[in-house]
Amino acid sequence: MRRADRLFQIVQLIRGRRLTTAAFLAQRLEVSERTVYRDVADLQHQGVPIEGEAGVGYRLGQGFELPPLMFTQDEARALVASVRMAQVWQDPALAKGSQVALGKILSVLPPAARAAAQSMTVFAPPMGLDTAVMDSLQTLREAAQAQHKAVLLYRDASGAVSERTVRPLGCFFWGKVWTLAAWCETRADFRSFRLDRIERLELAQEASGRFTQERGKTLADYLRAAAPPDAIGRLQEAAV
Repeated sequence: MRRADRLFQIVQLIRGRRLTTAAFLAQRLEVSERTVYRDVADLQHQGVPIEGEAGVGYRLGQGFELPPLMFTQDEARALVASVRMAQVWQDPALAKGSQVALGKILSVLPPAARAAAQSMTVFAPPMGLDTAVMDSLQTLREAAQAQHKAVLLYRDASGAVSERTVRPLGCFFWGKVWTLAAWCETRADFRSFRLDRIERLELAQEASGRFTQERGKTLADYLRAAAPPDAIGRLQEAAV
């Protein structure tokens, strides 16, 4: 990769995240962290408003814009393949949104790239989630984003059924199974719930249904508690 292309990619990666570490940039660009530090310093000297510092992380200052992006034929193909596969395993709202977004991208591509993308020969047959799991996924994903408690009637691996009041923190996909990471108020601890074992799901009543971020009960805390030490960094990067 040419250095000019690498500098452009650094700006794009930083722009797309709330906080980006040098380690993440080095991994994505396949260079050393020392090279990332040097490149970021050069971008800052050229007037790009990158805030932060080595060892902490970087973010892009407000108001900085780059020209619209164009995609290569391989990148366009990758987008089409990704959307086709993801739609099978997403909830209805995300599946519809991804299809609309892909249509907008394809509409502004040069003819050759658009033709290459539309002729992509990777497909995902509709053998993904059943309707109940899709509905649960959408409800819990939106509840996590809105910080709204949920009440589950849950059947565990042994068949025992219990009612849980939880704080949804994030939804994780494991190939064929979605799980909910949550703070379980019933057990006063973190728990993971398979969405296909939820017998009944409803949002908590509005008066007491909202929750705020509390130390020890956040997604970052869940990742620290659930992940082995060498995987914490990667999982936290994914959660940013």
